[in-house]
Amino acid sequence: MSFYTSLSGLKAAQTDLSVTSNNVANVGTIGFKKSNTEFGDIISSAPLQSSAMAGQGTRLRGIQQQFTQGGFESSDRSLDVAISGQGFFVTKAPGGAGQISYTRNGSFTVNKERYVTDGAGAVLQVLPTDKQGTVTATSLSSAKNLQLPLTTGSSKATQNLSMTVALPSDADLPADRAAYATSGYTFSRSDPESYNYSTATTVYDAAGAAVPATVYYTRTSAPTASDPNSNWQARLFVGDKEVSSDGNAAADPATPLTLTFDSSGALTAPTGAVDYAAVLPTGASSAIDLSFDYGSGTTQGLTAFSRKATSQDGYAAGQLDNISVGSDGLVTATFSNGESQALGKLMLATFANPEGLRQLGDAKWSATGLSGEPIVNEAGANGMGSIQSGALEQANVDVTEELVALISAQRNFSANAKAIETANNMTQTIVQLRA
Repeated sequence: MSFYTSLSGLKAAQTDLSVTSNNVANVGTIGFKKSNTEFGDIISSAPLQSSAMAGQGTRLRGIQQQFTQGGFESSDRSLDVAISGQGFFVTKAPGGAGQISYTRNGSFTVNKERYVTDGAGAVLQVLPTDKQGTVTATSLSSAKNLQLPLTTGSSKATQNLSMTVALPSDADLPADRAAYATSGYTFSRSDPESYNYSTATTVYDAAGAAVPATVYYTRTSAPTASDPNSNWQARLFVGDKEVSSDGNAAADPATPLTLTFDSSGALTAPTGAVDYAAVLPTGASSAIDLSFDYGSGTTQGLTAFSRKATSQDGYAAGQLDNISVGSDGLVTATFSNGESQALGKLMLATFANPEGLRQLGDAKWSATGLSGEPIVNEAGANGMGSIQSGALEQANVDVTEELVALISAQRNFSANAKAIETANNMTQTIVQLRA
């Protein structure tokens, strides 16, 4: 019997050695969790058995993984993420009925379809959110694949245009110029003699196409003894079409906007935004409906003509510029036009008994009856850990501790081998006894 008792010890030591060796081998594996072997003694039990009974060896009760926190390693990639605290990332294998797996390995990449995947090609799962980044559903069935936008963001037609300019008080009247002394004053954007100054900016149609917007300023009256005000006409052209300031798209010719300044150079009219008529310039996909505001910053004085500021609220579709992951797991795409879009929040899962998870390799696990059903939520909610972007969780393996365990396993193996040798010598001695 002692042979089999010692043999069970040999097998136990060998298993312990294998588990410890596996821990050491994966010290560099991202998100790896070390394992410990648990053994129990074997006792032959019977109703009339004496309490002074020798054991019959040892048996492997199980190999338990230790889901303690590993250290963090800094990274320069925003899609390298780590969980500080409890939880697992949720991934799904490609295909309609792909296997759901759970991992602490936060090294994710983007495949050719722009899905965010782990090293095995499984797609990272996120919780759906609204435009403000608030989670709208927290069940496992509501999970969606994290995919970087195939489009480059949305475009927006310009609706509000504001401009502040400084107009010189000593500007002449084009009608008094020699070229128009006999023929009379007629405006033409191709004739610089028919206006004083011009300034250009860019507006956008609904499809995001850039359209030039040019304003031509013509002084129409100077202060007199009876009227201290100065008047300018501002003609707005969007693309190749002049826009009427009275809101009448059918006006022909278009009505220019009159800017009136008092004797101090302050703008007295218009006093607010002016709604121009809708215009469809050549090449635009849809009509552009503008509200133009010169504000209180537009003045007339003893200064050179200048444009102080221009702003408009339209923009073209932008190129994907950046992906960021917040501490709450919110994945946000930022575009070159300044627009941002919430793509979802990283889904985290916890289990009542994580030691019951089934290992799949590559620092991934699947749920079992022993682990219980996954409890999913966003980072920071109901005991879930927080997300750290630009970091990876290292294996929770202490090399020094594992080397000591290797020495211990080796000594246990040697001791059991020695016990077998001793039992063999005793048996051989008994066989060689002579009557």
